[in-house]
Amino acid sequence: MSNDVIEITKLSKTYGEGDIAVHALKELDLKVERGDFVAIMGPSGSGKSTLMNIIGCLDRATSGLYILDGEDVSRLNRDQLAGVRNRKIGFVFQSYNLLPRLSARKNVMLPMMYNGFQNWSEDQRSERAANLLDLVGLGDRIHHLPTELSGGQQQRVAIARALINDPSLILADEPTGNLDTSSSTEIMAIFHRLHQQGATIVMVTHESERAREAQRIVNVLDGKVVAPQYEIDRVTVA
Repeated sequence: MSNDVIEITKLSKTYGEGDIAVHALKELDLKVERGDFVAIMGPSGSGKSTLMNIIGCLDRATSGLYILDGEDVSRLNRDQLAGVRNRKIGFVFQSYNLLPRLSARKNVMLPMMYNGFQNWSEDQRSERAANLLDLVGLGDRIHHLPTELSGGQQQRVAIARALINDPSLILADEPTGNLDTSSSTEIMAIFHRLHQQGATIVMVTHESERAREAQRIVNVLDGKVVAPQYEIDRVTVA
Protein backbone atom coordinates (compact mmCIF):
# COMPACT_ATOMS: atom_id res chain seq x y z
CA MET A 1 0.00 0.00 0.00
CA SER A 2 1.28 3.47 -0.90
CA ASN A 3 2.46 5.71 1.92
CA ASP A 4 1.01 8.74 0.08
CA VAL A 5 -2.04 10.40 1.58
CA ILE A 6 -2.18 12.79 -1.40
CA GLU A 7 -1.08 11.76 -4.89
CA ILE A 8 -1.86 14.37 -7.56
CA THR A 9 -0.75 13.88 -11.16
CA LYS A 10 -1.11 16.37 -14.04
CA LEU A 11 -4.02 18.09 -12.30
CA SER A 12 -5.65 20.92 -14.27
CA LYS A 13 -8.57 23.19 -13.45
CA THR A 14 -10.11 25.53 -16.04
CA TYR A 15 -12.91 28.00 -15.44
CA GLY A 16 -14.89 29.12 -18.47
CA GLU A 17 -14.31 28.30 -22.12
CA GLY A 18 -12.65 29.69 -25.21
CA ASP A 19 -11.11 33.12 -25.08
CA ILE A 20 -12.37 33.76 -21.55
CA ALA A 21 -11.05 30.51 -20.08
CA VAL A 22 -8.99 30.85 -16.92
CA HIS A 23 -6.47 28.06 -16.31
CA ALA A 24 -6.21 28.05 -12.52
CA LEU A 25 -4.14 24.84 -12.36
CA LYS A 26 -1.91 23.55 -15.15
CA GLU A 27 -0.92 19.86 -15.00
CA LEU A 28 0.19 20.23 -11.39
CA ASP A 29 1.93 17.36 -9.61
CA LEU A 30 2.05 16.94 -5.83
CA LYS A 31 2.63 14.16 -3.32
CA VAL A 32 2.11 14.30 0.43
CA GLU A 33 3.21 11.28 2.43
CA ARG A 34 1.57 10.01 5.57
CA GLY A 35 2.88 11.99 8.53
CA ASP A 36 3.99 15.00 6.45
CA PHE A 37 3.43 18.59 7.56
CA VAL A 38 3.27 20.65 4.35
CA ALA A 39 2.72 24.38 3.90
CA ILE A 40 1.34 25.57 0.55
CA MET A 41 2.21 29.13 -0.39
CA GLY A 42 1.62 31.37 -3.37
CA PRO A 43 0.55 34.91 -4.26
CA SER A 44 -3.03 35.90 -5.00
CA GLY A 45 -4.13 34.26 -8.23
CA SER A 46 -1.44 31.58 -8.07
CA GLY A 47 -3.92 28.72 -7.88
CA LYS A 48 -3.29 27.74 -4.26
CA SER A 49 -6.92 28.28 -3.23
CA THR A 50 -8.14 26.21 -6.17
CA LEU A 51 -5.66 23.50 -5.21
CA MET A 52 -6.87 23.58 -1.61
CA ASN A 53 -10.50 23.22 -2.71
CA ILE A 54 -9.65 20.20 -4.83
CA ILE A 55 -7.50 18.62 -2.11
CA GLY A 56 -10.41 19.17 0.29
CA CYS A 57 -12.91 17.57 -2.11
CA LEU A 58 -14.82 20.85 -2.26
CA ASP A 59 -14.30 21.00 -6.03
CA ARG A 60 -13.25 18.74 -8.89
CA ALA A 61 -10.41 19.12 -11.34
CA THR A 62 -11.04 19.50 -15.07
CA SER A 63 -8.48 16.79 -15.78
CA GLY A 64 -5.76 14.81 -14.07
CA LEU A 65 -5.61 12.31 -11.25
CA TYR A 66 -6.20 12.84 -7.53
CA ILE A 67 -5.82 9.88 -5.19
CA LEU A 68 -6.65 10.60 -1.54
CA ASP A 69 -5.57 7.99 1.00
CA GLY A 70 -5.66 5.28 -1.64
CA GLU A 71 -9.01 6.30 -3.15
CA ASP A 72 -9.33 7.85 -6.62
CA VAL A 73 -11.58 10.86 -6.06
CA SER A 74 -10.91 12.52 -9.43
CA ARG A 75 -14.32 11.87 -10.96
CA LEU A 76 -16.61 11.52 -7.96
CA ASN A 77 -19.87 13.45 -8.00
CA ARG A 78 -20.82 16.07 -5.41
CA ASP A 79 -22.50 13.65 -3.01
CA GLN A 80 -19.63 11.18 -3.24
CA LEU A 81 -17.12 13.95 -2.57
CA ALA A 82 -19.11 14.98 0.50
CA GLY A 83 -18.82 11.44 1.80
CA VAL A 84 -15.06 11.43 1.28
CA ARG A 85 -14.74 14.80 3.05
CA ASN A 86 -16.59 13.49 6.08
CA ARG A 87 -14.53 10.31 6.27
CA LYS A 88 -11.05 11.43 5.40
CA ILE A 89 -10.57 15.20 5.94
CA GLY A 90 -10.59 17.40 9.02
CA PHE A 91 -10.91 21.09 8.14
CA VAL A 92 -9.54 24.08 10.06
CA PHE A 93 -10.66 27.40 8.58
CA GLN A 94 -9.39 30.93 9.08
CA SER A 95 -12.81 32.07 10.34
CA TYR A 96 -13.32 29.03 12.64
CA ASN A 97 -16.81 28.26 11.22
CA LEU A 98 -18.31 27.43 14.62
CA LEU A 99 -22.07 27.43 15.16
CA PRO A 100 -22.74 30.32 17.56
CA ARG A 101 -25.59 28.70 19.50
CA LEU A 102 -23.73 25.48 20.24
CA SER A 103 -21.24 24.96 23.05
CA ALA A 104 -17.64 24.11 22.33
CA ARG A 105 -18.36 20.44 22.99
CA LYS A 106 -21.45 20.40 20.74
CA ASN A 107 -19.49 22.08 17.94
CA VAL A 108 -16.80 19.41 18.19
CA MET A 109 -19.38 16.61 18.21
CA LEU A 110 -21.23 17.86 15.11
CA PRO A 111 -19.23 16.01 12.40
CA MET A 112 -19.89 12.70 14.15
CA MET A 113 -23.51 12.94 13.00
CA TYR A 114 -22.41 12.48 9.39
CA ASN A 115 -19.77 9.79 9.69
CA GLY A 116 -19.32 6.31 11.07
CA PHE A 117 -20.18 7.32 14.62
CA GLN A 118 -23.98 7.32 14.25
CA ASN A 119 -24.17 4.18 16.36
CA TRP A 120 -22.28 5.76 19.23
CA SER A 121 -24.35 6.86 22.20
CA GLU A 122 -24.62 10.53 23.10
CA ASP A 123 -22.41 9.89 26.13
CA GLN A 124 -19.72 8.27 23.97
CA ARG A 125 -19.72 11.18 21.52
CA SER A 126 -19.67 13.68 24.36
CA GLU A 127 -16.73 11.95 26.02
CA ARG A 128 -14.73 11.87 22.80
CA ALA A 129 -15.37 15.57 22.19
CA ALA A 130 -14.42 16.44 25.78
CA ASN A 131 -11.18 14.46 25.45
CA LEU A 132 -10.23 16.31 22.27
CA LEU A 133 -11.00 19.68 23.82
CA ASP A 134 -8.76 18.68 26.70
CA LEU A 135 -6.08 17.75 24.15
CA VAL A 136 -6.12 21.31 22.74
CA GLY A 137 -6.13 22.88 26.20
CA LEU A 138 -9.83 23.69 26.54
CA GLY A 139 -10.91 21.04 28.99
CA ASP A 140 -12.35 23.76 31.22
CA ARG A 141 -14.27 25.48 28.40
CA ILE A 142 -16.39 22.65 27.02
CA HIS A 143 -19.70 24.35 27.90
CA HIS A 144 -18.73 27.81 26.61
CA LEU A 145 -20.35 29.30 23.51
CA PRO A 146 -18.09 30.63 20.73
CA THR A 147 -18.92 34.21 21.76
CA GLU A 148 -17.49 33.43 25.20
CA LEU A 149 -14.15 32.34 23.75
CA SER A 150 -11.22 34.30 22.35
CA GLY A 151 -10.18 33.89 18.71
CA GLY A 152 -7.37 31.55 19.69
CA GLN A 153 -9.73 29.46 21.81
CA GLN A 154 -12.26 29.27 18.97
CA GLN A 155 -9.54 28.01 16.65
CA ARG A 156 -8.65 25.35 19.23
CA VAL A 157 -12.27 24.22 19.16
CA ALA A 158 -12.04 24.08 15.37
CA ILE A 159 -8.92 21.90 15.59
CA ALA A 160 -10.65 19.55 18.03
CA ARG A 161 -13.62 19.38 15.64
CA ALA A 162 -11.24 18.56 12.76
CA LEU A 163 -9.88 15.62 14.75
CA ILE A 164 -13.21 14.17 15.89
CA ASN A 165 -13.60 11.70 13.00
CA ASP A 166 -9.95 10.58 13.09
CA PRO A 167 -9.25 11.92 9.57
CA SER A 168 -6.50 10.82 7.20
CA LEU A 169 -5.69 14.47 6.50
CA ILE A 170 -5.93 17.74 8.41
CA LEU A 171 -6.44 20.59 5.93
CA ALA A 172 -5.87 24.03 7.42
CA ASP A 173 -6.74 27.17 5.44
CA GLU A 174 -4.92 30.23 6.84
CA PRO A 175 -5.42 28.87 10.39
CA THR A 176 -3.62 31.79 12.05
CA GLY A 177 -4.85 34.50 9.70
CA ASN A 178 -7.28 36.07 12.19
CA LEU A 179 -5.11 35.66 15.28
CA ASP A 180 -2.60 37.80 17.14
CA THR A 181 1.01 36.67 17.44
CA SER A 182 0.59 34.97 20.81
CA SER A 183 -2.51 33.01 19.75
CA SER A 184 -0.88 32.11 16.42
CA THR A 185 2.10 30.66 18.24
CA GLU A 186 -0.19 28.58 20.46
CA ILE A 187 -2.13 27.23 17.47
CA MET A 188 1.08 26.31 15.64
CA ALA A 189 2.32 24.53 18.76
CA ILE A 190 -0.82 22.37 18.65
CA PHE A 191 -0.18 21.53 14.99
CA HIS A 192 3.40 20.59 15.84
CA ARG A 193 2.23 18.24 18.59
CA LEU A 194 -0.31 16.63 16.27
CA HIS A 195 2.39 16.21 13.63
CA GLN A 196 4.70 14.58 16.16
CA GLN A 197 1.88 12.17 16.99
CA GLY A 198 1.66 11.13 13.32
CA ALA A 199 -0.95 13.46 11.84
CA THR A 200 -0.73 14.43 8.18
CA ILE A 201 -1.23 18.20 7.84
CA VAL A 202 -1.53 20.43 4.80
CA MET A 203 -1.64 24.13 5.66
CA VAL A 204 -2.38 26.87 3.15
CA THR A 205 -0.87 30.15 4.30
CA HIS A 206 0.46 33.47 3.05
CA GLU A 207 2.53 33.94 6.20
CA SER A 208 6.11 32.94 5.41
CA GLU A 209 7.02 32.84 9.11
CA ARG A 210 4.34 30.22 9.76
CA ALA A 211 5.14 28.32 6.57
CA ARG A 212 8.74 27.90 7.73
CA GLU A 213 7.44 26.01 10.76
CA ALA A 214 6.15 23.24 8.52
CA GLN A 215 8.23 20.26 7.46
CA ARG A 216 8.05 21.19 3.79
CA ILE A 217 7.01 24.25 1.77
CA VAL A 218 5.28 23.85 -1.59
CA ASN A 219 5.24 27.01 -3.67
CA VAL A 220 2.47 27.46 -6.24
CA LEU A 221 2.75 29.99 -9.04
CA ASP A 222 0.66 30.33 -12.20
CA GLY A 223 -1.10 27.06 -11.49
CA LYS A 224 2.02 24.94 -11.03
CA VAL A 225 4.31 23.82 -8.23
CA VAL A 226 7.57 25.72 -8.62
CA ALA A 227 10.98 25.48 -6.98
CA PRO A 228 11.95 25.55 -4.22
CA GLN A 229 10.03 22.67 -2.69
CA TYR A 230 12.19 21.77 0.24
CA GLU A 231 12.47 20.18 3.64
CA ILE A 232 12.90 22.47 6.61
CA ASP A 233 15.19 21.86 9.55
CA ARG A 234 13.42 23.31 12.56
CA VAL A 235 13.55 22.98 16.31
CA THR A 236 10.96 20.56 17.63
CA VAL A 237 8.22 22.38 19.51
CA ALA A 238 7.12 20.73 22.72
